[in-house]
Amino acid sequence: MRLYRLFALASLPLLGACQSLGQSPASQPQRIAWEQRAPGCQGERCSLVNVDTLKFADQPRLDALIEQALLAMTQGSTDGAPPSSLRDYAQTLLRQAPEGRETWLQAKLIDRHGDLAVIELSSYLDAGGAHGLPGRGFINYSLGGQRALQLADVLIPGGAEAFWQAASEAHQRWLQTQGLDKDADFRSNWPFKPTANVALLGDKVLLKYDSYAIAPYAMGHPTLEIPYPRLRNILKPQYLAP
Repeated sequence: MRLYRLFALASLPLLGACQSLGQSPASQPQRIAWEQRAPGCQGERCSLVNVDTLKFADQPRLDALIEQALLAMTQGSTDGAPPSSLRDYAQTLLRQAPEGRETWLQAKLIDRHGDLAVIELSSYLDAGGAHGLPGRGFINYSLGGQRALQLADVLIPGGAEAFWQAASEAHQRWLQTQGLDKDADFRSNWPFKPTANVALLGDKVLLKYDSYAIAPYAMGHPTLEIPYPRLRNILKPQYLAP
């Protein structure tokens, strides 16, 4: 499972109100959006790269981390050495494949609470097949600590098993909302499993699954929600949002 495999083109979310939270310069990132198409292409489906990302006024480490994460979503889509920047990636892809390829990448601020800024990452890679390759990921960034938090950073020692038990319960609730909790074939073919895509939101912990992880492609990215009260004595106290 790749951490940053993301979402379908039609489902790339619009920039929301969280983009302009009025708390500090760090919570008001500048939107950087651009699109590059294959130069000189005259075909019916010229390749393109579309990027919609963020730049924070006082968080250069976060800016770099976002670019690295977006580049990681494109892994394997170009030949040769990994690109050093999004612009480099676009130039390389369009040179190697001037027709029949599309890349859509997005980063947006979806929550800002306490010390945390939560960035959602989306991508859609289309190489001309039956459908493109979508994906989704998150960065939970400690503004004070100047680093991205991993799940192990926010769990109490030995809390992983209890966390995934709570996630399994959230999965059962999701099955019920989909009318699939009694479908033995679905549960057998698409069992619960952990995901690397975990977001520490202000009101809950959100888990987002890649396509084909726990459901077929047509169901998009299943989303599980765990309320913070369920995570007491599992998350470290400073990460239990009120």
